[in-house]
Amino acid sequence: MRLLFRNLEITFRAIKEDYRLGMKLDPSVKSGLDISLFSPSFHGLMLYRFSHFFWMSNMKFVAMSFRYLNRVIYRMDIHPAAEIECGIFIDHGIGVVIGETTFIGRGTLIYHGVTLGTARVMNGKRHPTVGRNVVIGANAVVLGPVTIGNGSKIGANAVVLEDVPPFATAVGNPAKIIEKKVTMREFDFSDRKDPDCELKNDESNLVKVGKDESSR
Repeated sequence: MRLLFRNLEITFRAIKEDYRLGMKLDPSVKSGLDISLFSPSFHGLMLYRFSHFFWMSNMKFVAMSFRYLNRVIYRMDIHPAAEIECGIFIDHGIGVVIGETTFIGRGTLIYHGVTLGTARVMNGKRHPTVGRNVVIGANAVVLGPVTIGNGSKIGANAVVLEDVPPFATAVGNPAKIIEKKVTMREFDFSDRKDPDCELKNDESNLVKVGKDESSR
């Protein structure tokens, strides 16, 4: 029971951080009421937060019900098992698809039509790992267990099939690196977890994002 309340507390903290980042990154938002009442992207992300909570609480049917509502109402398909750190923003939100084993770091900005999917049918880690403070342009597609480095930018309509280094810019189909600026140490994904924004589950068979279960 204590774990359940801890996870619920983290869920509301994540929603609060998403709200703050939306206020910061969306210039069309004029007040808190704008994002609270009239932002479908914030509402869709909030539905994901609750679906993830229920997924980690072993209430899979409820979690998938929230996912379905998100698809129908806001046209956002985010698997409840995906791990998204506190404080990301999805602008507009329509057409966004985020797969089951995806990890997204805090501070990331995702535009409409983005797909974080899989390149082929396989078990284990099969979706992207996105670092912190990443910008993914409209209709970009990132496929497979690739790593998008901290602080990097993915151009609109890009198709990313390989790793993108930290602080790099990738554009085109297939995506090519056109710029790389290193302003701080490269992001270390081995310690990327935010302990204050990570839901816990005692089940050993749940997807552990960032680790390839198929290698076990």
